Amino acid sequence: MPPGTFRDHFSAQAGGYATFRPTYPASLFTAIVALAPARRLAWDCATGNGQAAGALAPHFERVIATDASIAQVEAATPYPNVEYRVATAEQSGLEDSSVDFITVAQALHWFDLPAFGREARRVMAPGGVLAIWGYLLAEITPEVDQLVLELHNDIVGEYWPAGRDALLNRYEGLELPFEELPSPPAQMEHHWELAQLMGYLGTWSAVAAYRKQRGSDPLALVRERFERAWGNPSQLRAVRWPLHLHLYRKRTD
Repeated sequence: MPPGTFRDHFSAQAGGYATFRPTYPASLFTAIVALAPARRLAWDCATGNGQAAGALAPHFERVIATDASIAQVEAATPYPNVEYRVATAEQSGLEDSSVDFITVAQALHWFDLPAFGREARRVMAPGGVLAIWGYLLAEITPEVDQLVLELHNDIVGEYWPAGRDALLNRYEGLELPFEELPSPPAQMEHHWELAQLMGYLGTWSAVAAYRKQRGSDPLALVRERFERAWGNPSQLRAVRWPLHLHLYRKRTD
């Protein structure tokens, strides 16, 4: 696939992303932006609905948030100092050596990695930092976790798009033209009702592909079992996702 070619698995559920995708903790951004050499400009690459962009906004004078999906950009949450643009990770349109900090949240596995590495190095200022993170399945209760795993592997497993290997490997061993830095442990945690969990599961790209190809909803196959495992559907349960965080710096030499 040529660099910059966008495989769009997400435009159809852009609204669901904005409503149901979990948000990242403020403590994550406080920790990682401390590594930035300056606070002039951050680039949130593959911004989706702008979750990371909004969290970066208090820390930087400007944030440019790009996504290859027009629908995602149109559904993104506005912030005064965040500029949304439609652009690919490999061809950002940003100026050389202009960016102090780059974030890629739950998206790197869809990139042409060598091409993105070159683009990130081109736009990054000396000493600039790249923060990459992702997450896999939520941890709730053993019974609910087993149902999430069954949905992921058995029911919609064949509908996951190719290219998720890097995420499944927790972004270990990436070949990028930067110096890797130590990364602190991090996780997301929310307290959700059952409807929020089901809404989130409905944003999975494999669920969308199943619906499109089969004309039915895979969540209907497991909904009653989720209801039994959850108990009172209005009960709030802790939902945790360990974040697989990797940090890199552009050397100044």
